[in-house]
Amino acid sequence: MKIASFDVDAQNGFTANAPQELPVPEGDEIAADLNAMALRADLRLGSKDAHPANAAWVVADPAQMLQPLPLANADLTWVSHCVPGTPGFELLPGLPAPIDYDYFVWKGVEPDLHPYGACYHDLAERRSTGVIEYLKVQQVGAVIVGGLALDYCVKTTAHQLRRAGFQVLLYLPACRALTQAGAIAACGALAAEGVILCGDEAALDYQLSLIKEDRP
Repeated sequence: MKIASFDVDAQNGFTANAPQELPVPEGDEIAADLNAMALRADLRLGSKDAHPANAAWVVADPAQMLQPLPLANADLTWVSHCVPGTPGFELLPGLPAPIDYDYFVWKGVEPDLHPYGACYHDLAERRSTGVIEYLKVQQVGAVIVGGLALDYCVKTTAHQLRRAGFQVLLYLPACRALTQAGAIAACGALAAEGVILCGDEAALDYQLSLIKEDRP
């Protein structure tokens, strides 16, 4: 059984490097911790939001965000972010190029799509990005997850992986949330599903040692 790490949407668009987009507090500080996750894994996966500038869910003012939409695959309004070709689309400095990951997902490419999790292109979770299938073919049993933002895309990706049958370890030093309340709610929901929360490297290494003991 292999171990994978997953860098979820660790992009400038979710940091102070692109303040006009969706800056997550301290979001620009997680690259080293994502790299630490990868050092403990056999495979490294990553994802990016890749949104068109004319997306149906875009609003001009942050005060207009988080309003419900009558769209099948975009449930809330957001300001424009992570548009290909802009600085906000790029991964955080210090991370590999997308081509250097073992598997990489670009999501939300169509104007009417705004998925949160990296395992499916649609909110109904019927159109796979191939992540789950890839992990199963590679005989991965556990996935270490980190990225941005904890209360949205990281939470949903971890949930999808857990529901697909993988052991999931959420490495908290490699995560940041849009809000503290969102972080607390996400951690509580994931822990209730059996996701293992790891607050530091020692906790991560301990949980990985238990997993490795169970390897066939």
